[in-house]
Amino acid sequence: MEADQQPGRRRRTRLYALTDGRTAASRHGLTMDTVITTAVGADHGHGSLPTEWQEILAMCPSPNGRAVAEIAARMRMRLTPMVVLLGELLERGLIRHRSPLDASETSNVHLLMKIRDNLARL
Repeated sequence: MEADQQPGRRRRTRLYALTDGRTAASRHGLTMDTVITTAVGADHGHGSLPTEWQEILAMCPSPNGRAVAEIAARMRMRLTPMVVLLGELLERGLIRHRSPLDASETSNVHLLMKIRDNLARL
């Protein structure tokens, strides 16, 4: 076992491998409060998809789904790589997205503090 790997922890895939080296976010304008839902049913075969993609699809069932920031926090991944991954899933038609708030509401400092506090609880 390598010195930096702890017993009982699975080895994480490098971010550049997950995103196929892409660093640019999708053209869909996903933000941290965008709600993601799975577009395909649970019976659809996801076995051939990367493990991280399968985890995202499993945690975002319709109709409620989860916010991008919550998905990133649950997977212990930074926001930018998560947006790149979600953009790939979106382009493949595996997820849907919707903005939960009007653009004027997303700059509300109190809302951002609430999101931060809820993410800290995870």
